[in-house]
Amino acid sequence: MTGTNTHARNAPPERTRFKLDGRSVALDRRTHAARGDLADLSLAGVLFSAHYARAVPLTCVAAGAPIFSAATATSEAISELLRGETFHALDVMTDWAWGFCGHDGYVGYISRDALDVLETPTHRINVESAPLFSAADIKAPIADHWPGGAQFTGEAQGDFIACAEGFVHARHAESADVKASDWVAIAERYLGQPYIWGGRGHRGIDCSGLVQVALGQLGIAVPRDTDLQCEGIGAPIDSDAVLERGDLIFFPGHVGIMTDARTLLHANAYWMSVVKEPLADVVARLTETHAQPIIARRRIAA
Repeated sequence: MTGTNTHARNAPPERTRFKLDGRSVALDRRTHAARGDLADLSLAGVLFSAHYARAVPLTCVAAGAPIFSAATATSEAISELLRGETFHALDVMTDWAWGFCGHDGYVGYISRDALDVLETPTHRINVESAPLFSAADIKAPIADHWPGGAQFTGEAQGDFIACAEGFVHARHAESADVKASDWVAIAERYLGQPYIWGGRGHRGIDCSGLVQVALGQLGIAVPRDTDLQCEGIGAPIDSDAVLERGDLIFFPGHVGIMTDARTLLHANAYWMSVVKEPLADVVARLTETHAQPIIARRRIAA
């Protein structure tokens, strides 16, 4: 072929080069996307990996979608994405995507069917669960139910907000830009919801999920698990200080929210539900198995 630059044709493609200075560090794999064959590009230079990938942001379009520990529906559900939340995909397969959640960086696998192109939500569900009507009529068939905190893109149409999937009543949603003034009141909306490990409000919720979704609507980004929350939320409270509404009480592997000086709101496996009960009762139950039932008390800045 006349005029072909043989050297250019045979040269390997240019690649971004990284240099790892020192030993690869051990990172918390819950919040740092790295597995045996692949790691997030942001970890290059910190953690050695055979391959790195740049995350592609996608939107969760399911009402709620579990985040699994492995690419199988029989693995542990470790968290959950709600409608409108972002998932940063590093590896997209036929049935699964692996990556991390946009709101907290939590790493895992999600069903590929739950994801679509990135969108910018305009509204957020502001009740515990909102019916998605098939038409702009309260008598229309219900197409789905969206959990509190779910976000979507829509336009006002009379008493409804029209979106791609159907119609949400205007009383069940607010602007996505609105920040809650009383996050404890948001948490109280979940009273009676079943306890589900890894849940964040779609048909069930767990203790740290309750704290995360409620504070999230206050505009405060919160880690996913109780140990991470205990290290990263609020400021410590003296053991002899009078507790206040909104204080967080941490137990071994558990967290709850004070609604007043004596009452704890929490999603728990004892009642398998979100309940309010005296803090003293919770401490008494745990005393049987834990020498120190309360391991931390923390207060969120107003």
